[in-house]
Parts: sequence; C-alpha cells; structure tokens
Amino acid sequence: MADPDRVKPEDRPQQKSLGSGDAPASGGVSKEHAAGHSRPKEEGKARSEDAAAAAGDDEEEGSSLHPSPAKKLKLEQDKKKEKRQKVDEDEIQKMQVLVSSFSEEQLNRYEMYRRSAFPKAAIKRLVQSITGSSVSQNVVIAMSGISKVFAGEIVEEALDVCEKWGDTPPLQPKHMREAVRRLKSREQIPNTKHKHILFH
Repeated sequence: MADPDRVKPEDRPQQKSLGSGDAPASGGVSKEHAAGHSRPKEEGKARSEDAAAAAGDDEEEGSSLHPSPAKKLKLEQDKKKEKRQKVDEDEIQKMQVLVSSFSEEQLNRYEMYRRSAFPKAAIKRLVQSITGSSVSQNVVIAMSGISKVFAGEIVEEALDVCEKWGDTPPLQPKHMREAVRRLKSREQIPNTKHKHILFH
C-alpha cells in the first residue's frame, strides 16, 4: 500500500465540495463520517465540563470540611441554640407531666410558689444602699430571683429540721434558726464577717 504523503495530488481521488443541498459523492465524506469527527470534540468538551463541575464539588466539599472561622462560630452557635431549645422543650414536657400528677394541695402550694416574689422596690432600695449607686431593672429582677431561691433553700432545710425533731408544720422560728445554723456550718450561706487567719 502506498504512503499517503508520497502519493501525488493527481493520483488522489478528487472530492467534491459539498454544498448545503449536494449529496455526497461515492468517494466523498458522508455526513455520518463528518459527525463522527465532530463527536470526539463534543465528548471532549462534555468531559471537560464534567471535570470542572467535579472540581467545583470538590471545592465546595473542601470548604464544608474546612469552613472559615466565622462560619464555624455561626454553626456552633446554631447547634447550641438547637440543643438549648431541645433541652427547654424536654424540661417543659417533664414539668407538665409532674404538674398533671400533683394532688390538689400540692397544686395549690405550687401555684403559691409561682406567684410569690419579693417586692422589686424593696430589693432595689436594698441593693442601692449596699452598692451606693443606682442599679438597672435587670439587676433588680436577678436579685429578686436569687433571693427567692435562697429563701426556698432555708425553708427546705427548716422542713427537714421540723421532720427530724418530730414536729409537724407549720414551721416555727426555732426551725428556721436551726436551718440557718446548719446551712452556715455547711458554708452554704455567705458570711459577711471576714475570718482573720493567723499564720504561725
């Protein structure tokens, strides 16, 4: 077989140039053959687009694997918020179950506990007299809540004392004094007097 580069141009079969309406000659290039030549180009183009899309996906995955510090902080805050909401919902549900199982006397006592509060004006006066400066409403609300918890701890301890001594409620001043003494001995009541420690 002759080498195509060595064949003279006269020896090569002449190809008719195809117009838009001309049919290919027997020695000419068919449309299928022409389409076959353009198909690898189209396939190559499609492959390069797929590779670019895959590279974009890899970049997105890489960015999700190593997010920026701001995104990381936001994600952590969102997770904490969701967790807090879930815990709050669980607590509310548990409290509803508990309250629904109360007897009438317990329900009345719980209602009184919920309604009770220290007067805000008295708390504000007391805090301002101690600190010597004006305080905001938020400080007053916080101190009122802390005072209520503190009073509740003393009453709980006093009820334990009353039961231990074989007495029956209502609580008496002796029960309250003993409760305060016990809490002080366990260092659960802050001491206003400074302890003088002597070093020898």
